[in-house]
Amino acid sequence: MGLAFRQAEAAAGRDEVPIGAVLVDSTTGQVLAADHNRVEELHDPTAHAEMLVIRAVSTSRKEKRLPLCDLYVTLEPCPMCATAISFARLRRIIFAARDPKGGGVEHGPKIFQQPTCHHRPEVFGGLDETKSATLLKTFFQSKR
Repeated sequence: MGLAFRQAEAAAGRDEVPIGAVLVDSTTGQVLAADHNRVEELHDPTAHAEMLVIRAVSTSRKEKRLPLCDLYVTLEPCPMCATAISFARLRRIIFAARDPKGGGVEHGPKIFQQPTCHHRPEVFGGLDETKSATLLKTFFQSKR
């Protein structure tokens, strides 16, 4: 999670919403990809940290499913990212802050609880929640 937070801090430094993600091989612990939100930089509303790391690993491995991968992310994934996580068949997601307003895992549409969801990863939320919430609040206060 430390690397995900360093990615989130890098995002804030680039004037991106400070969310970082790391995709790890669950069998070896090897970091496969790390990134942060790049929505502003790439002019792409889908350039969320989670999407970028999933895309990077899927592309490099030429695999659409990553069942032996765990995702660490500093904020509860949104519905779009939660759906991508399900499609990629990730084994586990671990996130820091919960997102009652825009989340898609424990909040909002609760993607993994829908009957149409084909894969439900293990979910662990709230790891370093205060640190993540503070980073996000500080970022958005600077915008006001």
